[in-house]
Amino acid sequence: MELFKRFKRVIDNAQRIIITTHLFPDADGIGSQISLAMSLRLLGKDVICCNEEDLLGRYNYLDPDNLVYGLTTMPDDFKSNIDLILVVDTNTIFRTGKNFLKFSDKLECPIFYIDHHPCSESIKKENCIDTSAAATGQVVGELIEKLGIEFTKKIALPLYTAILIDTSSFRYPTVSASTHLLISKLMQTGVDSPSAYNGIYGTKKISHLHALGNILACAESTPDEHVAWITLKKEELKKWNIDIEDTHAFINNLLILDNIKVACMFRDDGPKLKLSLRSTGQIDVGVIAMGLGGGGHSHSAATVLDVPSTTSTKAVIDDAVSKIEILLESQLLNKK
Repeated sequence: MELFKRFKRVIDNAQRIIITTHLFPDADGIGSQISLAMSLRLLGKDVICCNEEDLLGRYNYLDPDNLVYGLTTMPDDFKSNIDLILVVDTNTIFRTGKNFLKFSDKLECPIFYIDHHPCSESIKKENCIDTSAAATGQVVGELIEKLGIEFTKKIALPLYTAILIDTSSFRYPTVSASTHLLISKLMQTGVDSPSAYNGIYGTKKISHLHALGNILACAESTPDEHVAWITLKKEELKKWNIDIEDTHAFINNLLILDNIKVACMFRDDGPKLKLSLRSTGQIDVGVIAMGLGGGGHSHSAATVLDVPSTTSTKAVIDDAVSKIEILLESQLLNKK
């Protein structure tokens, strides 16, 4: 209830509102901002969503009212005299992108965060951050309910999609009875699971299966099979014409392995490697990611690794796996 009071207080004191999310947003950030914008408009607020970049075409179906803009396409009348910036699915303005950061500095208005990612206690006390929630979409959905706004199918679909994506189809340990209770209310508006799933994951070309098959065929693991990993190479993605957005779920295929404790996916981004980490819930991969300079949830986390020009990608991966083994062993010893 305290979270809602904070949210209600900042909303009551604002009329012109911009809702944004992190750079390279996923469906949790996008769905949360769209549904929240629709809901606040029903309260008579002047609201748009604005991100660093325009919305990718694959997400247009979630935004039937065309609420989401990029910085270069947003309406001129929202470039000044803004009362409030709501930031969803992250708890730092720095993750919204360098251009949005400059824009927000010029507005000189309050910034309020709605999120479910871990953060410092000082940030939690001043914002609406529920780290027990399965997704930011769950936090936003519960706020909308407390505002007394009835879910419509238009409001419900982005929220359902946000939660679907951020829980890997309700597989993560943060999924709770409260999560499913909200999902049931969203489905009562007419949202159906098969259509929502196909809408965000899309139907695939045969090349997608070929790419996934080739990537999984090269999966590796440590001798004890506690750590397993796949590697996505730029040239392979280009060869198979695979969008990076379509690769996020590839890592989840490793979670079915018998002895798996930490699943990893290394994505070649040129001079850097994006490392994604997943667990079945027994191991806190957020702590492991922090040990590698990143962060995230206990079951889903990530970091970025530098690849020096004098070092091979394989050497960087081998080094990262060795460090993951050490960090994993530390957690296992602490559990005994």
